[in-house]
Amino acid sequence: MACWRHLFSVVTPTYNRAHTLERVYRSLREQSFQDFEWVVVDDGSTDATRTLVQGWQQEASFPIRYVWQPNQHKKTAFNTGVRHAQGEWLVAIDSDDELDPNALYHMAGVWEQIPPAQRDRTVAIIGLCARPDGSVVGDLYPRDVMDVSSLDMTFRYHVRGEKFGCLRTDVLRQFPFPEDIPGFVPESLVWRAIARAGYLTRFVNQVFRVYHEDTDGLSREGRVDSGRHALGLWLLAHDTVAHCLGWFRYQPASFFGAAIRYTRFGLHLRAQRVARPAGRCLNRWASRLLVAAMWPAGAALYLRDRLRDAVARAKHPVTI
Repeated sequence: MACWRHLFSVVTPTYNRAHTLERVYRSLREQSFQDFEWVVVDDGSTDATRTLVQGWQQEASFPIRYVWQPNQHKKTAFNTGVRHAQGEWLVAIDSDDELDPNALYHMAGVWEQIPPAQRDRTVAIIGLCARPDGSVVGDLYPRDVMDVSSLDMTFRYHVRGEKFGCLRTDVLRQFPFPEDIPGFVPESLVWRAIARAGYLTRFVNQVFRVYHEDTDGLSREGRVDSGRHALGLWLLAHDTVAHCLGWFRYQPASFFGAAIRYTRFGLHLRAQRVARPAGRCLNRWASRLLVAAMWPAGAALYLRDRLRDAVARAKHPVTI
């Protein structure tokens, strides 16, 4: 059993974000709950991030730990933060967002409300995000308090939009982001693996984070280039058609779309001569049938991507 120094570790991976990092710091200073530390993982910044954080370390009422690493990738910085965290629960916030002033207080309160017999199965407390004007991002949950897996919330209840909360540090250490896969890796792969291991999440209709549109966080899966991030997008499509078919009846359109993306981004990988990670085959006949049925649509979207790339290159030729 781990001995935790704090209830929360707030972890912020950052890279050359000195101009926005103060937003996080300011929101932490305003927290009504103070049993937390802030772990800033600097992914090789070349700006004034180190100097800025060192100044805050001298004045803050809460402990701040600065961890530097050579520039790698945000998923690696996140894993580093998890390893260094000394809090029982981990709150990962991007370097240009902010917490609601009572976010940690409400998270702690939700945890206290969970029956002790259920706590071993609970991996996360997830609430809502709001824009600076107070409007909620995405959907509300069907009920104000729900104990379900993240897969159920996605496929059975069809809840969409940015969500935010805290996760158990000990479980995150068992499910790190894969660092052997280059570039973008959708965070959904990690959350789904945790859900399939039998863990539940307590979802609450409570705003925990103030969302800023210019954020470059791990969760911005929609803001990726189809060719440059083909491997990560193919991995997510593969996970859906290979491991999530038990939820097909709740949302078949999502699975048809995933099967299309499986072919679309698989063809991108073939064109780029990028090998698919070993051990990720479609072993179930239902998965293979689904992908085969959607193959023409996937191939058509791939050809559309290539045509758009060709047009873009013609408009903006690379000069040497």
